[in-house]
Amino acid sequence: MRENEGNMVNKLCLVTGGTAGIGLSTAKMLAERGADLILLGRNEERGQAAVAYVKHSGGKTPEFLPVDLSDQSAIRAFAARFNSTHPRLDVLVNNAGGMFGRRQLSANGIEMTFALNHLAYFLLSHLLMPSLRSAQRARIVNVASDAHFGVNLDFENLQNERRYSGWLAYKRSKLCNLLFTYELSRRLEGTSITANALHPGFVNSEIGVRNSWTAGFVWSLVTLFAVSPERGAETSAYLASSSEVQSVSGKYFAKSRMKPSSRASYDHVSAKKLWDVSASLTQLDETALLASASHSCMISSQAATSRSGST
Repeated sequence: MRENEGNMVNKLCLVTGGTAGIGLSTAKMLAERGADLILLGRNEERGQAAVAYVKHSGGKTPEFLPVDLSDQSAIRAFAARFNSTHPRLDVLVNNAGGMFGRRQLSANGIEMTFALNHLAYFLLSHLLMPSLRSAQRARIVNVASDAHFGVNLDFENLQNERRYSGWLAYKRSKLCNLLFTYELSRRLEGTSITANALHPGFVNSEIGVRNSWTAGFVWSLVTLFAVSPERGAETSAYLASSSEVQSVSGKYFAKSRMKPSSRASYDHVSAKKLWDVSASLTQLDETALLASASHSCMISSQAATSRSGST
């Protein structure tokens, strides 16, 4: 373990999409550093296999919970249970995502790429705010991608109703990840919660074939040039654990180094508009939740000042 990779003993980390690929490798790395882990995924069998894999690798045995992150009711039910049973969450890794070969709708009637790759990040981060704000220093880590370069958001076609392209939908969803991360960081300014995003690299995973985005033999040829899930997970684990980024927020990383994202990702107007649309589509009172996070930070600061004055 590198010197700047923090000790995660007694830190609770939640990894979405933690049953395969980058998510599973991220979970393994955090478990090896001593973290207590909860993995979210849709499939119970894959989830139990992931638990066994992490345990066999020598890390702490994680807990697996089945949640369909494209379904807002499932996210709400999970978050309510989590906040009632876990008073603190130190790290949230929003990793789950997918590519879809044809246009599909979620249980809420929302285009699946937008629902899973963006709205799940948005809703889960907000609903887990009570547990995140209870941590001394909490981190939100959003897995994005350099695929976001070269596109802008079309707010008249945000759910890809017209001329659906799976690749374009994916690229735009990754731009949403950046716009959300930067706006979230701005709104959390002054709290003890950070939010950063990352590009894992082009990773050899099942994402290209899992939902019929492309033919298996084509994907197998393309991924000859891809990095392993372990390599792809290194930046996620770095942002979740390293002391170097303990107070860094609102940044984009690749290969565990800060890098610029696209010009479109820094558009404050688009970020605010996406935020408002997302809050509407999730029926979320995000103002109250983020206000609670700020209030919690203020109380912590007052308590620290009081303790300092009494010494």
